[in-house]
Amino acid sequence: MALYKETSGTGPDIVLLHGWGLHGGVFDPVIGRLAKRHRVTRIDLPGHGRSRDVLPQGGLDGWVEALAAVAPPRAVWLGWSLGGMLALRLARQLPARVHGLLLCCTTPKFVAAPDWPPAQQAATLARFAADLQQDYRATVQQFLALQVQGDDCARAVLRDLRARVFAHGDPHPDGLAGGLAILRDTDLRKALPDIAVPARVIMGQHDRLTPPAAGEYLVRQLPRAQYHVVPRAAHAPFLSHPDEFLQHTQTFLEQLND
Repeated sequence: MALYKETSGTGPDIVLLHGWGLHGGVFDPVIGRLAKRHRVTRIDLPGHGRSRDVLPQGGLDGWVEALAAVAPPRAVWLGWSLGGMLALRLARQLPARVHGLLLCCTTPKFVAAPDWPPAQQAATLARFAADLQQDYRATVQQFLALQVQGDDCARAVLRDLRARVFAHGDPHPDGLAGGLAILRDTDLRKALPDIAVPARVIMGQHDRLTPPAAGEYLVRQLPRAQYHVVPRAAHAPFLSHPDEFLQHTQTFLEQLND
């Protein structure tokens, strides 16, 4: 069984990958404008949204393989949060499939370490994993609340996320657990200098899940990366500040296609 995908628009290909606990519908507020100039493919990650029953084995690389199986032959990959980590891994493993990377609130390593402070504490992720076993709906809602902390549009963004999160049914508990395991175990730092495709990193100034310092590190390590911080935004700038997010997205896409 293949992952669910949805395509709209015409033009150069761009693939959108959402974050943990959600689905491709989270991009609804920006999809219309992106699709005016591009063929946009949204893919629901394994165990999420309408890919609920697609649960590939093999962790990070299994998920990347499943994404590559349904994506266009070559595209710009826009990954948000967990989706950005998957896009980075795909660009390292399958560079011919990637025309460029748009990395929104993405980090090469989600969990903190002695040499990696701009990240979440391992205990925080362990608590989420334990809570999944008790009440996964409440756990997902708690994660959504973390995403908007510090945003000047926090209430509106949280309302939007909560309205969308279960719009296509409940995610599969195994898909949620698998996504948390990827966040817990993945460290892409050593691979970054080998990812030579053009990239633009867009971070939220007040993001507490993937702090701007993680984006600054990405830009220093990726050979062809640009950087932008959205002022007053948190973890979902495409929802809280869509005009600014799209301005920088479109500028990057135009540069690629010149």
